[in-house]
Amino acid sequence: MMAKTNFYVIKLKRNLLPILFLSFTFCLLIFSKSNLPAVKSGLSLWANSVVPSLFPFFVATELLMHTNIISLLGNTLNGYMKPLFNIRGEGAFAFIMGIISGYPMGAKIASNFRENNICSKEECERLLSFTNNSGPLFIIGTVGILMFKNTTIGLLLFVTHLLACLTVGFIFRFWKKDKNTFLNQPHTSHSKPIQKTASFSNLGEILADSITSSISTILLIGGFVILFSSIISIFKASGLLDSLTVLLNPVFQFLTIDISFIQALLTGILEITNGINALSCIVCKKISFNIVFTAFLLGFGGISVLLQVWSITSKTDLSIKPYVYGKLLHGLLAAFYTYLLISIFPFLNFDL
Repeated sequence: MMAKTNFYVIKLKRNLLPILFLSFTFCLLIFSKSNLPAVKSGLSLWANSVVPSLFPFFVATELLMHTNIISLLGNTLNGYMKPLFNIRGEGAFAFIMGIISGYPMGAKIASNFRENNICSKEECERLLSFTNNSGPLFIIGTVGILMFKNTTIGLLLFVTHLLACLTVGFIFRFWKKDKNTFLNQPHTSHSKPIQKTASFSNLGEILADSITSSISTILLIGGFVILFSSIISIFKASGLLDSLTVLLNPVFQFLTIDISFIQALLTGILEITNGINALSCIVCKKISFNIVFTAFLLGFGGISVLLQVWSITSKTDLSIKPYVYGKLLHGLLAAFYTYLLISIFPFLNFDL
């Protein structure tokens, strides 16, 4: 009997993905009435918000990677990056561009560094843990101004997001520390250029390559946004989201938190933009709850971003584990720092 049970478990594991994919296809047909508007909404969100805010940054980042900026940062910031994050100075480029550009640029640069042997495997995994972040344009502009209708909230969220990012980077300096051999050697600039160096003679070619690469990345993001808009729609239409809400009700009631936050949080764990938008629309006298939960989602990034990063790192030998652990820790720290600042400074308390 035990052998037969084990056989069925093994068979289920082997066929789990086909079952999931068939179920998803089946749900697309059953819930097509609610799914089609959700897909259109996801497409509109991507075209009107994601593309205008991220695509120019992606092109700018690609162009910078054709210059000597990485070597320059490596030589200049090596004395800071090693003590703080246990990463050679070139990693500063991934950190800075990850903060400025937003998801998933930090992960893309870390993967490029690994492919071109700019940093060791362990260093690139440390970079993954803290350089893939929400950008200031999204946090201050989209979340603060457009969603919460308050610039101060956007600035607060960006500050706590950055503080949490730095904390995670410092904690992950110990990731596989004993296995790292790169940092025991004298610092030298990388011998292999990450890409063809830009000059006036090949500027047209490099610009074309940068745009092509950026289009590929932005299309990847768009695909995930649309896919997860569809998945969220299926969860809602099938009643699965309501069932999860009922299960979590006792926990939120015990913590004296409004249960209306549950669905928004679950949505945000799946896809960050839809979740934060839902959080900002919840009318609550204690708006600090809205802000703290938003800080968590901004730090965590959601499963949609996780899969985007996974699709990028799958072309290398980098493990996805430091990213998962780092983003979960980032979300918790961002929420804690946000709660702390709201509690300490009265002008940051927006409760009615």
